[in-house]
Amino acid sequence: MDFESAAGIVRALDPFNFHILGNEFIVIVGPSGCGKTTLLHITSGLTAPTSGQVLLGGKKIVEPGPDKAIVFQNFSLFPWKSVYDNIEFGLRINGVPLAERQRLVINAIQLIGLEGFEQHFPRQLSGGMQQRVAIARSFVLQPQVLLMDEPFAALDAQNRQLMQEELVRIWQTQKPTVLFITHSVEEAVFLADRIIVMSRRPGRIKEVLRPRDFMGDLTSHWRALPYDDVIRRTDFQELRAQVWRLVKSEIGDRH
Repeated sequence: MDFESAAGIVRALDPFNFHILGNEFIVIVGPSGCGKTTLLHITSGLTAPTSGQVLLGGKKIVEPGPDKAIVFQNFSLFPWKSVYDNIEFGLRINGVPLAERQRLVINAIQLIGLEGFEQHFPRQLSGGMQQRVAIARSFVLQPQVLLMDEPFAALDAQNRQLMQEELVRIWQTQKPTVLFITHSVEEAVFLADRIIVMSRRPGRIKEVLRPRDFMGDLTSHWRALPYDDVIRRTDFQELRAQVWRLVKSEIGDRH
């Protein structure tokens, strides 16, 4: 993937291939500027690649659509719309009948634990609650793939931890396919079925780590444990250290 700049052509991504299974939770981690977000935008259809292609269900992705939902770092909520109306918006645009919209929105509000806040506006919510609304707005569309671009990066440490636990709970309930971008090694290890470590720019896949390769089926047990208990485990810490070594080797002596 190349971009034009004042200095000439800049290569953001080198060619590479990878395959995501249905219902899999993939986390991509790598140094700043390695092309993680560019890859996500290509996958969403927001950006056309200068070479290669991305397929979803065997069909080439050429534009955004309801089969792909995105959660950004900033909450991207409509400030003049209530929680209910923000979550309903995509369903309304897609022409979903009223009764079905109501059912789906109510289910989503219950899923994210915002009962009683349906008529609140974004300015009346904490950052964590706003991101819950953004996640519900994506889940309610029942997309084939949920794309998440550092969705918790703007939250404080407490809310970030709570939202990671909440995302795992929601994912276990709904089981969408997830492609999640992060700079946080700890977040990657906590969330992922597979971790894709990217190189510095031009980005390529440096290594793919499967937590199950290290610990059998341990990730399924991690997801049944509170965050604080998971990060104290020796096996978790060993995997986190391995991922960090891979990322750090790409940062090199530039910092």
